[in-house]
Amino acid sequence: MDFQLQSVESLLETILVWAIPLLTAITLHEAAHGYTAYRLGDATAYLQGRVSLNPIRHIDLLGTIIIPLVLLATGSSFIFGYAKPVPVNFSQLRHVRRDTILVALAGPFSNLVMAFIWSLLKLTLLLSMPGNVFLLKMVNAGIVVNLVLFAFNLFPLPPMDGGRIMLSLLPPQMAYQFAKVERYGFFILMGLIYLGVTSYWMRPVMMIGRWVINLFIYPLLYFLGLS
Repeated sequence: MDFQLQSVESLLETILVWAIPLLTAITLHEAAHGYTAYRLGDATAYLQGRVSLNPIRHIDLLGTIIIPLVLLATGSSFIFGYAKPVPVNFSQLRHVRRDTILVALAGPFSNLVMAFIWSLLKLTLLLSMPGNVFLLKMVNAGIVVNLVLFAFNLFPLPPMDGGRIMLSLLPPQMAYQFAKVERYGFFILMGLIYLGVTSYWMRPVMMIGRWVINLFIYPLLYFLGLS
């Protein structure tokens, strides 16, 4: 009985540790897409209320609730999820090819910024409350979640953000052929994840993200006399 109680308490603690980082990560990711599209000429997401920091507007039953809970229940080393994609009418953008890239980059860039913010919070905690294990777990979760989303969304396969970028960079004829993959993109991606192929993309891109963050963190540590 005590073992079962401890297991439940551990699961609840894990949910609390990961819930706030995951919700903020996917909310700001989608809001960044919508806001950037709005600034560049497409008001679709804005008119549908998706340029919002309210997580409820972005929650997807499968991607935001079921998948993270399954990962938690199976003891996954990190938690992953996604939100409802923000609607973008790319034909409404002022400069379609260039602005499509900017809209696509906005989401992953927001995750990189959030990973940096969580890193600053971790530094603050280590200096002020090094014994607060729960909060340290949460800030570490915030860093991991955002680096995972940063790398995963840049994967160069439609409908991922990286796929959108590829479509805008390729010559028109090649882009037209590549766009046909989108209808099968989700299933192809799930297959690649199952086979472990995506790790060859995720690990180096996440390392690049960490390197970018450290470019700003290390000078700060030097300034504070902590390096």
